[in-house]
Amino acid sequence: MKQVEFDGEGSHIRWTEATGAEPARVYIHGLGSVSTVYHAHIAARPELAGRRTLFVDLPGHGISDRPADFGYTLEDHADALAVALDEARVGAAELVAHSMGGAVAIVLAHRRPELVSRLVLAEANLDPHPPVTAGSSGIASYTEEEYVENGGHARVLDKIAPSWAATVRLADPRALHRTATGLVRGTTPTMRHLLEELTVERVYLQGELSGELAGREELEAAGVRVVTVPGAGHNVMFDNPDVFAAEIVGTV
Repeated sequence: MKQVEFDGEGSHIRWTEATGAEPARVYIHGLGSVSTVYHAHIAARPELAGRRTLFVDLPGHGISDRPADFGYTLEDHADALAVALDEARVGAAELVAHSMGGAVAIVLAHRRPELVSRLVLAEANLDPHPPVTAGSSGIASYTEEEYVENGGHARVLDKIAPSWAATVRLADPRALHRTATGLVRGTTPTMRHLLEELTVERVYLQGELSGELAGREELEAAGVRVVTVPGAGHNVMFDNPDVFAAEIVGTV
């Protein structure tokens, strides 16, 4: 395990790493998740072997620290991730990012383009104020006090799928709430606009069971490869690991 201070106050962002050829692949988890849980089984596949691989846990999540005075906006997470990549001496990396982590990856690619050579985004959040679905956590519907102090966190754990709750309970409630509200607020310009403006190779994976991706034609016109993954929902890496891995390799 490796770590580096990210906030000037002694808090550390941490990651695990496997050695291999450059450019590195960096896996970034979604809200309330852990990078290894969602991606280690993919990185271990034979077709992905031999590359330097980093599994980074964003602040407030997994094995990283969770300072109470950190903002946890998308920009904050992207800046902390940049500190980790700088410490690891990673440049021109391939970022494989899921959901909220995909939004962080887009922001990072915009703010620090030298760190990113390719984006593989699995159902990344592209727009502020996304529609509420059956799988939504509802975290941002609470005030911070309601979520952290008055039972909101426990109610969310009871509501969401057990597989997601297994990692959400490992995250800090205050960090979760601030991250969720930052995700709902989005960025200016929006993550979608930032993605369209990037010039690196970009792949967007949309689970077939999640429905049609809004604005697909505009994304494709901007050079984003949009792939509908058969039989998959939001967690593409679990629902169809074969296609997920193939798109990372770029063999499809």
